[in-house]
Amino acid sequence: MVGPDVWQTCRELIPPGSVFAFLAEHRQELFPAAMFADMYPSSNGRPSMPPQVLAAALVLQALYGASDFEAVQELRCDLRWKAACGLGLYDTAFDPSLLTYFRRRLARSTDPNRIFTRVKQVVAATGAIKGRQRRALDSTVLDDAVATQDTITQLVAAIRRVIREVPGADQVAAVCCTAHDYADPGKPRIAWNDEQARELLVDALVTDAIALLAHLPEQPLDDKAAGAVALLALVAYQDVEPAEDSDGTDGRWRIARRTAHDRIVSTVDPQARHVHKNRTQRQDGYKAHMAVEPESGIYTEVALRPGVGATHHEAAVAEELLAEEEEPVIVLGDAAYGTGHARRALQAAGHTLIIKPPPLRQTIPGGFTIDDFRIEATTSMVTCPAGHTVVLGQPQASGNRVAQFKKRCIDCPLRARCTTAKSGRNLNVHPHHALLTAARRQAATDPAWQADYRRWRPPVERGVAWLVARGNRRLRYLGVLKNDAWLHTRAAALNLRTLVHLGLTHTGGVWTLEPTTA
Repeated sequence: MVGPDVWQTCRELIPPGSVFAFLAEHRQELFPAAMFADMYPSSNGRPSMPPQVLAAALVLQALYGASDFEAVQELRCDLRWKAACGLGLYDTAFDPSLLTYFRRRLARSTDPNRIFTRVKQVVAATGAIKGRQRRALDSTVLDDAVATQDTITQLVAAIRRVIREVPGADQVAAVCCTAHDYADPGKPRIAWNDEQARELLVDALVTDAIALLAHLPEQPLDDKAAGAVALLALVAYQDVEPAEDSDGTDGRWRIARRTAHDRIVSTVDPQARHVHKNRTQRQDGYKAHMAVEPESGIYTEVALRPGVGATHHEAAVAEELLAEEEEPVIVLGDAAYGTGHARRALQAAGHTLIIKPPPLRQTIPGGFTIDDFRIEATTSMVTCPAGHTVVLGQPQASGNRVAQFKKRCIDCPLRARCTTAKSGRNLNVHPHHALLTAARRQAATDPAWQADYRRWRPPVERGVAWLVARGNRRLRYLGVLKNDAWLHTRAAALNLRTLVHLGLTHTGGVWTLEPTTA
């Protein structure tokens, strides 16, 4: 320690009841040295900076949305940060790269999210959410840390990466790639306001990419080289289609008149995606998923996932968010969590569901929905509102079964309210139809269900607002793993702040909540 201890000499300047004051007084108990022993297994020497100090710095950094450089500047100049991390008055802290080094050690350890895990242990020890069995689920889109790239920029960058990372690729490119000088760091020199010139360039770049991939020497590739080849293969085809007068076999290309569902938005961060939170709102980045105890606002679990794909949908992540619950809970969520598969899985785990069912789509505005049909699961018979009965078809690959009414709709007096199809109404029956029907009926007719949903579902929006406050909507890192680690640290910092506001203290080796009285 350089200079006098800030907490001992300047205690009256540190805001009481703040995270700063708590860390200054209980940092060693919150982050004991044994907690990081596996990260520093060597018996030769010791870490240049105690891991408890770095852990406290990471918590404050996540809480206040600071970069590595900004966090170190605070440690050098702000008495509150110095006191919280146990630095002396004249201490100049450390180089910002040490925070990056510490995060890498955490990522390679057996528990990369140990700070979040530790704060969860403190939550359990205090009983802050004991007996509170509700868990509200939600997600929000976090903006990525890179600029969205257009098709041409991606193609050029991906080709350059293959040339740089794959042995022998530079020689292949010198022969096969003629659309652009890939050693030139600038963009291709064309008249960018000339649509025909842009189309010719796209065609030439795609041709270069295909030729480069086709002529690469056959050899074992390390992770970087294999990743570069895979990225080029994806980028080369995701935004293009055969030219207007091409049959798809002559190698002529143009930019596609559609956007690929799983489109890579940047070669700098290949895991970032276009994310649609709803039909009108689109962002580029990732989705942060969370489970919150709505009364206290404590995050019981969080997860960051790519923004597209069935395995990353809210309904699929819900099971993971609740996997560590020791007892069944009451799950609250919006319609995104109301799929049949999610309902079945959560109910099988013993949870009680207060999840809004997805709205029914009407074929004709004001017309009949599937709830107006009588479906007999045991006999596989379906009866329409007009009284016509047909047999359900065999299960399809998706598990759905289709009831086809065909000629029965021709002279039906209710046809105008049922279908506009010339071949008659086709009714798709979901494999979890009975479960979804019961959920819709309960949501529409059960006053207790409606009251619980209105009372306990909205508080999760507060958790979303806390999460993205102070500019934390935009991520600082690349890829799922690093950003997921940041999300867990952010949630840990917010949970710690909540506990401190509730009066968290450590007395006689026990964590307790002692609310201050006015």
